[in-house]
Amino acid sequence: MTTVIVDYESGNLHSAEKAFQRMAQETGAGEVRVTSDPETIRHAARIVLPGDGAFPACRTELYDHRGVFEAMEEAVLQHGRPFLGICIGMQMLATRGMEYAETPGFDWIGGTVTRITPADPTLKVPHMGWNDLAIDHPHPIFEGVETGDHAYFVHSYHFRVADPAHLLAHAEYGEAVTAVVGRDNIVGTQFHPEKSQKTGLRMIANFLGWTP
Repeated sequence: MTTVIVDYESGNLHSAEKAFQRMAQETGAGEVRVTSDPETIRHAARIVLPGDGAFPACRTELYDHRGVFEAMEEAVLQHGRPFLGICIGMQMLATRGMEYAETPGFDWIGGTVTRITPADPTLKVPHMGWNDLAIDHPHPIFEGVETGDHAYFVHSYHFRVADPAHLLAHAEYGEAVTAVVGRDNIVGTQFHPEKSQKTGLRMIANFLGWTP
């Protein structure tokens, strides 16, 4: 059983690779492989899509890697393989992103990625650092995780879901900032679980053991 972390040259994958490999070893979840090979992605048991930077740039990089998106789409939408998007990898699940220019997303979860607009002008954007999670809907990804547990965020935009049922958790930063989204076999975290210590590692382990 192989979990793939998709490499499309958008972000440092080292910390994610190490965190997923550690939890896969601890839970007996099989091999974790970083790859940009469409056939490996297509046949993976689970798929992780990270992403750092701006929404349009990440989307362009992903689609420039010939066959990678199509392999993910087949595995996730046709075959129901568990999928985890991280940071921009989560944002690209949306219908569209509004960073710099309107850019189409995957439209796997309806909604729009918009700039964070805290009501308190002393709160700086980007939202950077540790923040409490507030769980809105139960999900297997949260087993052993509670409202008030901390996660590490670095972002200026967040995912406003069209269907409130798809908002699994949020954080407060002068407004409710989307932290986790999900539906069916798809889940995404705005924060970086690989950098979120105990909470993040538990969620990685939960994803590796998740059978939708």
